Amino acid sequence: MPAFITTAPIDANAAYQALTARDARFDGHLFVGVTSTRIYCRPICRVRLPLRKNCRFFETPAQAEAAAFRPCMKCRPEIAPGAGLPWTVMDASRTLACQAADGLDAQAANGEAPGLVTLAQRLGVSDRHLRRIFQAEHGVTPLQYLQTRRLLLAKQLLTDTTLPVAQVALASGFNSLRRFNDAFVASYRMSPSRLRGDAAEDPPLGTDGVTVKLGYRSPFDVAALLRFIAMRAIPGIEQVEGRCIRRTLRAGTVAADAGWVEAEFIEGATVVRLRFAPALAAASGRVVAAARRWLDLDAVPHAIDTALANLPGAPGLRLPGSLDAFELLVRAVLGQQVTVAGARTLARRLVKRFGEPADTPWPGITRTFPAPSTMALATLESVAELGIIRSRAGAIIGIAQAWGEIAPLLVARAAPQPLIERLCALRGIGPWTAHYIAMRALGWPDAFPPKDVAVLKAMKQLFGTASQREADAHAQAWQPWRAYAVLRLWNTLDKTPLENTP
Repeated sequence: MPAFITTAPIDANAAYQALTARDARFDGHLFVGVTSTRIYCRPICRVRLPLRKNCRFFETPAQAEAAAFRPCMKCRPEIAPGAGLPWTVMDASRTLACQAADGLDAQAANGEAPGLVTLAQRLGVSDRHLRRIFQAEHGVTPLQYLQTRRLLLAKQLLTDTTLPVAQVALASGFNSLRRFNDAFVASYRMSPSRLRGDAAEDPPLGTDGVTVKLGYRSPFDVAALLRFIAMRAIPGIEQVEGRCIRRTLRAGTVAADAGWVEAEFIEGATVVRLRFAPALAAASGRVVAAARRWLDLDAVPHAIDTALANLPGAPGLRLPGSLDAFELLVRAVLGQQVTVAGARTLARRLVKRFGEPADTPWPGITRTFPAPSTMALATLESVAELGIIRSRAGAIIGIAQAWGEIAPLLVARAAPQPLIERLCALRGIGPWTAHYIAMRALGWPDAFPPKDVAVLKAMKQLFGTASQREADAHAQAWQPWRAYAVLRLWNTLDKTPLENTP
């Protein structure tokens, strides 16, 4: 992949070639500002190709907006996939800058007030040093970056939904409607209501929920992702139908209230239509961010597929994440040494006993997964009588009781080792389970769960490796994408007899 994606300054000639070809590989990595219109676009934009002399190239929307360019209404930079570059291949300064950007993305999604000092403390540096590193890496200040993220989220909600403007402002992190209007007009030279094209009065939010569009890079092996999720879908909680994934969300996952979400892969377009419950509208930013991680929409398939060229499998494989890490961890414990179907049966019983009723548009999805607070108070007998081995029942209760310490470690793209060490300290959680949770809950692209039966079997068949040590040595060539290699290896086997293999 061309160097201008990951280093500055951008090679303008190479960037213009990518623009001319409308090369989807660079979507989210590259933005072009046209000086004659003062509008910036994605490289896949279908408008007439601008003259080379009128083009300025940027790595992020924040850089384009800092240079006084406005987002294109046709290609919509706000739905472009994220950079998706792994911190594992960066130097220390770039890692810090990218972790800071992740933190600011989370602040934008959560609607939090700017907190650079707190973010710097969490990253273990001074706020002054963080500003310097951030400006050098991203070309804008942290506050400029955050403001762009908030305005782009607001633009997406105004374009795709019928949320009232005041609610859009709050969901985007603006505590004052006046400040939101001022910032929007200053950056985009139009009022929020003009962008939407509405009259002064906002339309009511319907019972059908909130719908937004999310972009991704092609290729995307949608069938493989849907199959992976369908095999593990807990009845009553999650369902795959056609190109749609539908599920409930318990209170406390992405929002204070419970709700539901539906993700539909649009045929013939690199877009996911995301629909979610009206109860989650105030947390729209968090829902969108969580869905992008859940479906791995920010992946860089060209780089991944190139690194895994010696492995069988279709291009565009994605690493399925999770909307509920507690559910994922409990599910992994239930699946120890049983079949996938057996684990689903145990999970269904657990949901029926300890879950809560849920109101959704679909008759087959009627409950939410039990909350950690509920399972923390459960007795060993009440869990074991569901057919769950007592040691695993105890492990589930122990996880729930320790959830207050585990949850803060589940920050997107956080270093996986602290989470792995904390999980391994729990009774009933071994290294395989801990690495598996880090792989899916954190979206850790370089995870390689130890002693994975299916991985070792597949590698023996393909490469003749005879031990974990040999497998580890061979897998070094797949770094930093070993988690995707694990998925490809699982997919080479006709059957997956044990839940803790895939």
